[in-house]
Amino acid sequence: MTSYSKDKPSAARVPWTKRLGATRVYLGALIVMVWGLAPFYWMAVTAFRDPAYTFDNTPWPTHVTLENFRDAFDTSRGNDFGMALVNSFVIASITTALALVIGIFAAYALARLTFKGQYLVAGLILSASMFPVVVLVTPLFQLFTNLGWIGQYQAMIIPNISFVLPMTVYILAAFFAELPWELEEAARIDGASKMQAFRLVMLPLAAPAVFTTAILAFIAAVNEYLLARLLSNGSTEPVTVAIARFSGNNPLVEPYAAIMAAGTIVTIPLVVMVLAFQRRIISGLTAGGVKS
Repeated sequence: MTSYSKDKPSAARVPWTKRLGATRVYLGALIVMVWGLAPFYWMAVTAFRDPAYTFDNTPWPTHVTLENFRDAFDTSRGNDFGMALVNSFVIASITTALALVIGIFAAYALARLTFKGQYLVAGLILSASMFPVVVLVTPLFQLFTNLGWIGQYQAMIIPNISFVLPMTVYILAAFFAELPWELEEAARIDGASKMQAFRLVMLPLAAPAVFTTAILAFIAAVNEYLLARLLSNGSTEPVTVAIARFSGNNPLVEPYAAIMAAGTIVTIPLVVMVLAFQRRIISGLTAGGVKS
């Protein structure tokens, strides 16, 4: 009886502590979700609101209209948002493709090969990701002016590659390092060359990490503004630059509602893409951090 009475309170406390722990987890997730999505929600609400009520503080949609989206694509005021969308897609796609091609081979070399200066190379790649972008503005502008590249795609693609490449290398290197050597060795024993073993065995296994890196690199390339503002012109500017220089009917008043509509158009596809492929993204980010 004594033993039963001592064990009973502890048994009753276990479910309570578990419920408390679960409540903390869900509460923390809710706070993070609200903190991250609140600006996007307010942007979407303003995008669908009549421009006359742009500064209305009502927290839910009121005076709903699609006029702001028509204004965003209106070219009569010098805005060409449709072309800017195409430019961003072209720049981000090429940047992502080239960064993946270079990053996959660099990450595989860092993870699988042993060579002199290996840690120095890894450190240089990491230091490149920490370099402040604003320091590069003047030399890049001067360089691309001398080359006659100002206003061309390559003037924005090449710097973007240098920005997303360190992230690409480090995500993929962490993943490649955790893949079992035995699979590659088995392919070599079966007569495959090093390139065949890499292409037919290791690369398919790294698909989740490659997919994750591609999404993150694409989003980073789309979001770049500072260099694109200086190195693009009206025909090659991406959406970040186009939105920043939106003009309305009154040159003294910012067209906030149209800007919010344009921002919503740009953001929704990225949000949908992340939500649709969140399992692949999570698996790609976490696979390299767990020992098998």
